[in-house]
Amino acid sequence: MQNFFATCPRGLENVLAAELEALGALNVGSVDGGASFEGPFELCYTVNLESRVASRVSWRVAHGPYRSEREIYDAVRALPWHEWFTVDHTIRVDVAGIRAPVKSLEFVTLRVKDAICDGFRERTGVRPSVDTRAPDARINAFLTATDFTVYLDTSGEALFKRGYRREAGEAPLRENLAAGILRLAKWEPGIPLLDPMCGSGTFLCEAAMIATDRAPGLERDFGFEKLSMFDAKAWHRLKEAAHARVKPAENLLIHGSDRYGEALKLARANLAALGLEGAVTLKQADVLDVPAPADGGILVTNPPYGVRLQDQEQIAELYPKLGDALKKKFSGWTAYLFTADMRLPKLIGLSASKRTPLFNGALECRLFEFKVVAGSMRKVKGEA
Repeated sequence: MQNFFATCPRGLENVLAAELEALGALNVGSVDGGASFEGPFELCYTVNLESRVASRVSWRVAHGPYRSEREIYDAVRALPWHEWFTVDHTIRVDVAGIRAPVKSLEFVTLRVKDAICDGFRERTGVRPSVDTRAPDARINAFLTATDFTVYLDTSGEALFKRGYRREAGEAPLRENLAAGILRLAKWEPGIPLLDPMCGSGTFLCEAAMIATDRAPGLERDFGFEKLSMFDAKAWHRLKEAAHARVKPAENLLIHGSDRYGEALKLARANLAALGLEGAVTLKQADVLDVPAPADGGILVTNPPYGVRLQDQEQIAELYPKLGDALKKKFSGWTAYLFTADMRLPKLIGLSASKRTPLFNGALECRLFEFKVVAGSMRKVKGEA
């Protein structure tokens, strides 16, 4: 039984934990920024391939108390790194910590790197090279006030890089965050879905992959494939099974629109890379003019939020009109608006039934839920 840790966008920890349990992980425990879990080593193949929410999956190779940088160095040097990858593989070391009683995390990073290299030199006579941009093996250490933990990354590139994105618009939403938002919205295949400001189509692509039961990692490589204990036959069986279960892209009831033709061109290219271009309905239209494609369903979108004062003024004018358009055309729908603009509920003039804190990178955001009914949903003066 091995120990692992999967990171995810902050706010999606419980979504990730439920997903890990569904994938067969044992003793799942969510913490801020991710979830720990246990299972056989091959479980990391499954999680990397199948998880829609995780950002990375790391294998825990050491854990224990420490009182000095020297104790961390000795513990790391004693690990059998030569059994996990060869001296020909390049490495990268990253160290993070909370209230760690050390000189500096940069110094610990150097000590961990030296410990790995010295251990290789002691056993093989040579040491691996460092590559901070595209390493073969990524080593991460985390320090608390009393304990240290060392992880060997199994993902390689971050998992939100699905391998399908051909083009990206301005500030695209990360794929695993979009997938997590769809989970929070309780969207399921067969429920009509609309993103009326779809940009490069991240919500649409993620929803289409869910609807066709397509594993998000089918089109990419992973870090565990470079490790010495990699079981190529087991990995081949997993991928073959994932390919075999992909469903035909028919009647997906997924719709997207954007006022800009260039944005739709990006969305179309990304869907085409998945072989799903014809399965999603795309239309060029302003968000205020988009009709509801069904009597009920889920609307999910990431509306613009400005940093410049001029942008904020334009957005402040848009939101009340958007609220009116939702009431007029989308009665019976549930709308989920993901934004960093905390003014949205007040400006849109609708009462949010849920406000879920989420982070887009370091940016604090909210996923606002609005149950749309005909007529007025505007807050009366004095309403909490």
